[in-house]
Formats: sequence, structure tokens, C-alpha cells
Amino acid sequence: MRRRQLLGGLGVASAGMALGQRSLQAQERQGRSALLPPRLREGDAVGIVSPAGATFERDRLDLVIDAVKALGFVPRVAPHALARYGYLAGTDAERAADVNAMFADPAIKALLPVRGDWGSARILPYLDYDTIRANPKVLIGFSDISALLLGVYAQTGLVTFHGPHGLTAWRADQVEPLRQILMEGAALTYSNPLLGADQDRLMRDQGRIQTITAGRATGPLIGGNLSVISGIVGSPYFPDPSGAILFLEDVGEPPYSIDRMLTQLKLAGVLDGLAGFVFGQCAACGPGSGYGSLALEDILRDHIQPLGIPAYAGAWIGHVEPLWTLPIGGPITMDAATGTLQMQAPAVV
Repeated sequence: MRRRQLLGGLGVASAGMALGQRSLQAQERQGRSALLPPRLREGDAVGIVSPAGATFERDRLDLVIDAVKALGFVPRVAPHALARYGYLAGTDAERAADVNAMFADPAIKALLPVRGDWGSARILPYLDYDTIRANPKVLIGFSDISALLLGVYAQTGLVTFHGPHGLTAWRADQVEPLRQILMEGAALTYSNPLLGADQDRLMRDQGRIQTITAGRATGPLIGGNLSVISGIVGSPYFPDPSGAILFLEDVGEPPYSIDRMLTQLKLAGVLDGLAGFVFGQCAACGPGSGYGSLALEDILRDHIQPLGIPAYAGAWIGHVEPLWTLPIGGPITMDAATGTLQMQAPAVV
């Protein structure tokens, strides 16, 4: 995931405190269930935060404010939403303080990052996970925000949501599933949409799936951007993958880089014990003009097929639209032959 290709998001807890907290791995071994946030209602306050890349133009933030209003919510902009520290939206302490304050404020019901880019992983040691656990609320985003979603889930058990951040398109095919999941408590089934000219064709061109190993599997859903995940594997901020459905996506990475990062996950034991595997979209990840390059499907076959678990590639997850709203930590059933993901329970209470 390269910065230039992505959309662009104290009570400061000490790093030592965060590292000393038990991750969800230990919690799950003690039988602790996932923590669900309260469902959203029209008129709720939504905190607009920038945990990652800087927003360099005020009108980009205004767009997000307009989107939150159009969704029927009340926007509350974090103090450092327009702060800058190089390519970051303020210092690590400032960005963490905004997230901590939004979770601590009982009036705020959800956190929506302006954008991704890079920087979410840097604030993970400074988040107040006790406060987050005591004040569960909706946290949503994708791309670099994957680190925040996974870190919060790993440390608190709170189900987070891989879905739109502020600067996405907010068209009806993206908004309606989000409303159903976050406001109505629906448990949806996702399959790749028919897009553009495919709606009038006998066969599908865009959004084709590739079954790596047929079968069905059920487990808690974890995942996100492969580049981001490879950067937090081995830390207390990556959930226990045992028995999970792992999904990955990326953008603008050459095949050798995808191969390197999947190899890292393999050597770190992340792929061991998975219940299922899903690879989403990887725009601009082709072999290019290099002689003898492996294709993405070769790399996935090499790493995933030997696992013998249900697995498929081509899910409509990644830097694409419409963006699905998927529950990190929520139970999912995947079908590798049909390319579907089915929520097994509501992700809000």
C-alpha cells in the first residue's frame, strides 16, 4: 500500500501500559465474547477524527461533514482533525488524544476517520483501551485504518467495522448496507456486485471470483490491508488468528511485494489454524513488464492452497466502491465456491 496511491484519517496512555494489557488472545482463551457497540440512531453525534494521514485542504473536511449530515447524524470534529506533522495529521500524541477523547465522550456514538494513508499503527501504544472497552461505540474505516480496527479489537474485544471512511463516495449502494448493519442490526450476506456493462452481459467481466479451495467455513472475521497487517503482525495489536476467517486486500503493490508480505504472515504463523481465507481486490498489482514475474493467482496458490482450508480470491473488498461494511470480530460464514460472506449475527446491540 503506497501512500501516494491511497485515499486519504491526552490523556495519553503510556506505551508500557498498552503493551502490558492482555490482548484478545488471552481474553478468548478465558471464554470472553466479543463486545458489540450500540446501534446508531438518526441524530446521533459522530466524531470525525484523523488518526492517520493529514488532510491538507479544508474543503476535504467539509465534504466529510456534509456526508455525516446527509446520513442523518450530527458531526463533531476532533480538535486535531486538520493538524499536520509532515504527512501525518498531527503528532502521535495529538491523534491518539482525539481518539481517546471521542471514546470517553458519552455524547459521541461513532468514530469516522477522514481518510487513511499512513499513521494509525503509530498511535496504538497511546490509546486508552480501558476507556474504549468501557465505552463501546462504532469505529469504521479501511486501508491504513485497518491497524486501528484490529488493534482496538485485539486489545478490547470490541467489534469494529471495515468499511467507508469520510472521503469515500457515499452512494446508495454503499450507504444502504451500512445503515442496515449499523442502525437496524441486520446480518447481511455479501457477494460481488454486477457493475457497469456486466449488468447487460451474459457473463461477468468485473468482480470475478477465483476459488482456491472449495468449501464453507465459519469463524470471527479479521483482516484488512495486507501492507498494514504485515506491519503489526507479532505485536499485541494483531488478534489471534486461530479459527478465524482472514481477508486481505491491497493496492499498487507489485507481485513480489505481495509474495514477500504473505511469506511474512506464513513465517509468523498467521496462516496456521485459519478456518478460511479470502483475498479481495488488488488494483494495480499486476506483473507489469518484468520478465518471469509471478501473477497474483500464482502467489495465492503457492501460499494458500497447501493450507487445505476454504479459500477464494476476488471478493469485492479493498480500494473499490461500493465499499462493504464488514464486522471485524463478528462471526462470518464464507463459501469459497460461490464467493459469499454471510454475517451470522448482528454486529450491534
